[in-house]
Amino acid sequence: MDDDTPDEAFKELHTGDIGGWGVAQIAAGTGLAVYVIWTGFVQPGFRKVPLRLQVPYIPASRVQVDHVMNLLRGRKGGLVDLGSGDGRIVLEAHQQGFTPAVGYELNPWLLRLARFKAWRAGHHEKVSYRREDLWKVDLTECKNITVFLAPSVLSLLQKKLEAELPEDALVIAGRFPFPDWTPFRVEGEGVHRAWAYNMRAQRQNSLKKNDSHETQPQQ
Repeated sequence: MDDDTPDEAFKELHTGDIGGWGVAQIAAGTGLAVYVIWTGFVQPGFRKVPLRLQVPYIPASRVQVDHVMNLLRGRKGGLVDLGSGDGRIVLEAHQQGFTPAVGYELNPWLLRLARFKAWRAGHHEKVSYRREDLWKVDLTECKNITVFLAPSVLSLLQKKLEAELPEDALVIAGRFPFPDWTPFRVEGEGVHRAWAYNMRAQRQNSLKKNDSHETQPQQ
């Protein structure tokens, strides 16, 4: 079991694991500078989002994508990526046989980038990128979920996932774990780490926690 906290994972992200060249690649190669301008000026509504929930776009590395796919090995059916960024997880999932493969992303620049990459790879008609609020997406039929989001978002998202996902759903978190969930498998090290969560087991754990709180004697 991995004992790293989200704060420690943030520290790793900011203390050089990806290196100066990695930061330069992120800024120059993924449209991060355009994204910052867009959020600050073109899209003023973004400033209404609470500061703790504003997540800068950092694309998944090739290693992170591989770890996610390893955790999904043996699974079938469709896949949904919440906050899909430039779409690389969705595109890789499709190439690994997940159908349909769908990404949800609010940033229109990233959606255009994702669709361009899918077109360039020859899969633009086989994957789907949708501009929808992840909090409003119906997940009741989704059995394979991937997320690369900040801990502050994950703490809220876990409630939605527990309420909507089917019993046999598998949730994969990249870069940061869900703060209150217990993974059954972990892949990788440092900022490249990914965590896998079984929905049935997670609901059982939540019920046990609730029962223990109710049975505790009042002071």
